[in-house]
Amino acid sequence: METRQQGLLDPEPVTEVDEEMVSDVDLNNTMTDEEREEILSELTKLEEEISTLRQVLASKEKHHSELKAKLGITPLSEFKQNFNKSWYDMQTSTAYKKTSETLSTAGQKTSAAFTTLGTAISRKFGDMRNSPSFKSFEEKVECTVSNIKTKVGSQGGGGSFEEVLSSAAHASAQETPSNNMPESSDHERTC
Repeated sequence: METRQQGLLDPEPVTEVDEEMVSDVDLNNTMTDEEREEILSELTKLEEEISTLRQVLASKEKHHSELKAKLGITPLSEFKQNFNKSWYDMQTSTAYKKTSETLSTAGQKTSAAFTTLGTAISRKFGDMRNSPSFKSFEEKVECTVSNIKTKVGSQGGGGSFEEVLSSAAHASAQETPSNNMPESSDHERTC
């Protein structure tokens, strides 16, 4: 036996081992005329059966659609029914249940986090509102608003709104002891 492989264009002859392999392969595919006719006959019968089955299937499908029409089953109602069944199957699946539980847990944790955050913010606003600087600011705003209301009401339309606003701002900016404050009416607070 040779250890080297021969290519198709090599000039060396084929060895005996190769000749035995070629003789095992039937290249002529010899078949008798009787066998050929028998196979052709079987093929024709199969084609006729397939054609008959197609006709029977078409007839059954027509009868099927007629029965559905009598029952009032439309393609849309079938679609709805199939969709509802698929939706039910999906909801009862293990994956859907696990996902739903996970999302529910995540939603609860998120809700708790927002509640905690809201409580912390409310507490901070409460602390800020109770701080001395906020109290001072709140008193100044209340005093200014009270002065504006009093002056607008007491002037009886004698001055414009801008004049009243400017005098109220000037008065609240002065913040001097009550001895230097002009007299105020009963409604006006001293700031």
